[in-house]
Amino acid sequence: MNRNNLNNLDQLSSSTGRMPVLFVGHGSPMYAVEENEFTRNWLHLGETLPRPKTIICVSAHWETRGTHVTAMSKPPTIHDFGGFPRELYEIQYPVSGNPVLAQETIRTITGTTVQADDKWGLDHGAWSVIRHMYPNADIPVIELSLDYNKSPKEHYELAKELASFRDKGVLIIGSGNLVHNLRRVAWDKGGEEDFGFDWALEANEIIKKLIIENKHKELIDYNSLGKEVQMAVPTTDHYLPLLYALALKTEKEEISFFNDKAVMGSLTMTSVKIG
Repeated sequence: MNRNNLNNLDQLSSSTGRMPVLFVGHGSPMYAVEENEFTRNWLHLGETLPRPKTIICVSAHWETRGTHVTAMSKPPTIHDFGGFPRELYEIQYPVSGNPVLAQETIRTITGTTVQADDKWGLDHGAWSVIRHMYPNADIPVIELSLDYNKSPKEHYELAKELASFRDKGVLIIGSGNLVHNLRRVAWDKGGEEDFGFDWALEANEIIKKLIIENKHKELIDYNSLGKEVQMAVPTTDHYLPLLYALALKTEKEEISFFNDKAVMGSLTMTSVKIG
């Protein structure tokens, strides 16, 4: 780790104040190489947010037995998808990791055992977004996995234990999608701007309203929110990163939405900035 990545967490200065928290709808892996409204907004975030010392990303694409955190100094760029153009597989995001922060994360989370991982790296839920935010790859990134044996409430409570990092220059990003039902994707509508099925748009609005109203209990128990939300969240992987972001919100912090559009009928790019 070079000196810019810091040698111990005590050096993570709070001079930047409390860092915001993001939930980012990451969408297609192709956004890693495309320029569109979504990617331009990611770039704008990188230019306007307080500059982080390091990033913790909770990605929909790293589900594990137990909770793990990447602890290597040079995380590999993982191309965890198939059937895309060759140019996408050739992309490398040569960012540093932060083994010190990984160890501090292991010590800070006491509600469950967190294990250091030296094999995973950064999946596309992380690098496809962060490479637009920080194209110079000069902000260290670690990933925290999603334990598929934990309930949504357990994930929410685990996330709360990360709160102290916000005051130490750490940007915490949850990466998934509010509405994510691949079985119902309208592939023929890929070029149509802001196309969403009625049920998907309704689910997106239900979830947004509850986010604004700070009704986290209802969002944790999302299966009780009706048929539209059940269709929008057929599996937990892309939804859980939202709970990680919401768990870190303080009572009076402002919430704003960006990239609030549907794509291909059954996906939404809706993203949340807290603070």
